[in-house]
Amino acid sequence: MPALIAERSVAIGASLSEPILKIEGVYKRFAGSDGEIEALRAVDLAVAPGEFVCIIGASGCGKSTLLRLVGGFDRPSEGSILMRGRPVAGPGPDRGMVFQDYGLFPWLTVRRNVEFGPAARRLPRAEISAVGERFIEMIGLTRFAGAYPHELSGGMKQRVAIARVLANEASVVLMDEPFGALDAMTRERLQIELLSIWEAAGLTVLFITHAIEEAILLADRIVVMSPNPGRIAAIHDIALPRPRDIASPAFNALRRELGGLLHGKDEP
Repeated sequence: MPALIAERSVAIGASLSEPILKIEGVYKRFAGSDGEIEALRAVDLAVAPGEFVCIIGASGCGKSTLLRLVGGFDRPSEGSILMRGRPVAGPGPDRGMVFQDYGLFPWLTVRRNVEFGPAARRLPRAEISAVGERFIEMIGLTRFAGAYPHELSGGMKQRVAIARVLANEASVVLMDEPFGALDAMTRERLQIELLSIWEAAGLTVLFITHAIEEAILLADRIVVMSPNPGRIAAIHDIALPRPRDIASPAFNALRRELGGLLHGKDEP
């Protein structure tokens, strides 16, 4: 099979100049009933500003654990995570998290949810309103600015969650299977919208998904993780131009190749 994805070495820190995010020698262990459980082993990854990186792997391979470490919600057992050269010591507005379950405040309107971060930073009221309006317009929900989360569809809620992260001035957006609970049509539409927002806002995105097709559609690079313990098995550049045609022979060859990496065999 011709090389349709250019494989990089697992330790790529030296190949990227001034990465916005650098993960070096990260291990994560948890105490279990039968002793210590090693969730992550020797993870090394450097992410350049503006990159869209997808992480794929089987359940239990440590994808979400790694994202939580980058988000500052937990600490590595060994190794370091650097954001713009500074150690990650906890959550911060420079890293915004988008979850599958949206995480919106049900008692706040769309506008107030999006304005929550700027308001918490005690910005002037006019600036808070301007920021909220900008990002609500960006996600195409101006007509629903006064609506509450229970009045929105799943896709609309996820757009609000993304806008809330952007309004908080996140430069790295961490997304843990954000479209996993949505129907196929809504998921496809949000994938397109996310790419538009990513490009317009100049974001860096670290995106977890179980879906190989979704990873190929979105990513500049795909990180393949293996379980027991969780580790990076391969990192691939995706050379297909955007927008990507899922029916093209090149796309399907990529899907088969990545599927083979995940399942240890060639996909049909």
